Amino acid sequence: MNVSHPRPEAEIAPPSSLYASRVRVYPKAVDGPVRRIKWLVLALCLAIYYALPWLRWNRGPNAPHQAVLLDMWNERFYFFSVELWPQDIWFLAGLLALGAVTLFLITSLFGRLWCGYSCPQTVWTDLFMLVERKIEGDRNERIRRDRGPLTFDKAGRKIVKHVAWLFIAFWTGGAWVMYFVDAPTVVREFWTGHAATSVYVFTFLLTAMTYLLAGWAREQVCTYMCPWPRFQSAMLDENTFIVTYEAWRGEPRGHGKRLGGHETTALGDCVDCQACVHVCPTGIDIRDGVQLECISCGLCIDACNHVMAKTGSTPWLITWDTLARQESKKSGVNPSLGLLRPRTLIYLGVLTIGVIVLASGLMMRATIGLSVAHDRAPLYARLEDGGLRNGYTLGVINKTLRPAEFELRVVGLPDAKLILSEISPEAKPTALIAMPADSVRDLRVLVQAKPDHSQVGRENFDFVLKNRETGATAIYHAVFMEPHQS
Repeated sequence: MNVSHPRPEAEIAPPSSLYASRVRVYPKAVDGPVRRIKWLVLALCLAIYYALPWLRWNRGPNAPHQAVLLDMWNERFYFFSVELWPQDIWFLAGLLALGAVTLFLITSLFGRLWCGYSCPQTVWTDLFMLVERKIEGDRNERIRRDRGPLTFDKAGRKIVKHVAWLFIAFWTGGAWVMYFVDAPTVVREFWTGHAATSVYVFTFLLTAMTYLLAGWAREQVCTYMCPWPRFQSAMLDENTFIVTYEAWRGEPRGHGKRLGGHETTALGDCVDCQACVHVCPTGIDIRDGVQLECISCGLCIDACNHVMAKTGSTPWLITWDTLARQESKKSGVNPSLGLLRPRTLIYLGVLTIGVIVLASGLMMRATIGLSVAHDRAPLYARLEDGGLRNGYTLGVINKTLRPAEFELRVVGLPDAKLILSEISPEAKPTALIAMPADSVRDLRVLVQAKPDHSQVGRENFDFVLKNRETGATAIYHAVFMEPHQS
């Protein structure tokens, strides 16, 4: 009998781990034109985000005065002079689609420019890292302190940093809530304890999310959580401007003094100082080529230019350029930009058509609305004079910001009369409806007629609603039920 013996422990291959521990990134501060542009964009984005809910916009006596407000309770979205109703959801869907196409166009032209400059994750992470540097110091000081033992100084700085982070996160969450309720009102109610429970819940929920994503997760959001890097390669090509390393000029890299004048050296311009890696917020080496983690912030450009100035080499060893242009420069050719190509022209065409369609739809959208529901039972009632009566529930909408008088009539049903019991019990060919500004009104309507009896047991007709001041009209195709004729 053959007996199998276990392999010695040394011969058994250890199982490969599917999880890699996080390598903490300590980005170093850098100054330069790219960093200053990023500070400017950051300040602009934060100013818009925090100040916009406080901007006032006069819409009249019966409308909110907040310039941008998504009023969930009253089912309205206000954006300066534009007011959208639930019936206008197509417009919001169109805006989201245009935003996606715009992002596709920008990515195909300039890579992940959105990610590096105006993505909320980038903006708030930049802000949190600025606070961290002010309290704990720059890269080397933070590394040295984190590797050292726990001291009162270390603990104190950590506590102050996290308190500052929570303060920023709290006002970030609170500002987001202000886009859904009136800002001055909700701030007053919040601090006096009279705000709705949902206000407190969402404020603290958004506070926690901002604190965790911008303070703790940081580059992990861009690398693992965000889907955008996964399919950005479908929009990039050799003519897309990206942050790239001029390997043809920098290699072979190495330490040592570069020679000037007519003397030559075997080394390229790259001194392998790791400055580009130390300032990268995701901790990658741009010299390795296009990578999923790169957000195209360009901070490595500023870091490298500082080193090039010290070594006396030509700046922009790391630069914004296309792969096609880099290949041409390597051969000594000065290529064209190549911005207009089939991919970008398609995106631009779709974007142009979409803007025209949305703008036309917004300008031509109705300011008056009408919906009709026929009574389920009874379908009809017979009158003493031999006529028939059908009951309907009408939903009348006035989308204007001023009161209006609407006229309701029936077309396609001979000698039909209307009874609106809430207004008048008298049967009339037309009915006048007083509508408050920016409102919806449900009305019970009875339609009396003596139709020509059809074999199908129903006759088609139209409810016609008209604004007597502006002439705007809404038409609803309805049916008048009657007995079947054998």
